Amino acid sequence: MPSRPRITVLGSLNMDISVAVRRLPAPGETVLGPGAVIAPGGKGANQAVAAARLGGAVRMTGCTGDDDFARMARTALEAAGVDVSGVRAVGGFATGLALITVDAAGENMITVAQGANGQAGDAEVAAALAGGCDLLVLSAEIPAGTLASVLAGARAAGLRCLLNLAPAPAEPAALLAGGLDWLVVNESEAGAILGRTVAGLAEAAAAARDLCGLGARHAVVTAGSRGAALAGPAGGEVVPALSVRSVDSVGAGDAFVAALAVALAAGLPPADAVRAAAAAGATATTRRGTQDALPRAADILAATGVTWPVDPG
Repeated sequence: MPSRPRITVLGSLNMDISVAVRRLPAPGETVLGPGAVIAPGGKGANQAVAAARLGGAVRMTGCTGDDDFARMARTALEAAGVDVSGVRAVGGFATGLALITVDAAGENMITVAQGANGQAGDAEVAAALAGGCDLLVLSAEIPAGTLASVLAGARAAGLRCLLNLAPAPAEPAALLAGGLDWLVVNESEAGAILGRTVAGLAEAAAAARDLCGLGARHAVVTAGSRGAALAGPAGGEVVPALSVRSVDSVGAGDAFVAALAVALAAGLPPADAVRAAAAAGATATTRRGTQDALPRAADILAATGVTWPVDPG
């Protein structure tokens, strides 16, 4: 490639506290794990790190508190080669915090304390739209009004956007009404937008088509270990999951989104980009942790046999 694909990420920065347990707790139940791991996370930061590892020139925009967790989060981004000049420390608010429980099969439960992420606003919108990029990546652990503003600004500027509507906010369909290039959601998020249950690849494919009808030019609905479904102007495609030994699914969706963004920004056709993203997402499940497990090109090849189609630089 003549240059690395330029990615701007607007999203959350958190600190993750993860506990591995034999099985996930039922409501009101306490389960014990051997210990906890504390490490940087947040959908936005995870996607920025993953995109940088896969060959993107990445700029991160978002908010942290002015605390030790914020410094850990910034250090992790800088170590991955991410430009953090758009990350703002907000006094009086704690850095976002995610409480993560992972069972023996790699399934997870996550609760997020939004913290400073809830302060992302006009300054972050301006930072995300400044400087130019090949693709702007947005995720929903920040206020929905901020997402609406940056989507409107991107449309006015002719800037391509990929929205990972995770978690789905209240009235999620309103964010799609003005149109956007790419929407990526999982089954539960697709169900929240469409007002129906979405389970399995057949329903994911139907949901992707319907999401295009709400304003997304391309829509991808991921279905975990079953694969993903793509819909767009060229029609639909179902991408089966790759067979890997999964131990921890935390961060797999972020790896998928980041890989898709890099592949699209590098010029891959939509279906090829989704297949590459599926390989990255599957690879992320083969190691424990969140940012530590986000794959590089060599990891994808080793875990899946798929050659990453973008020069990682």
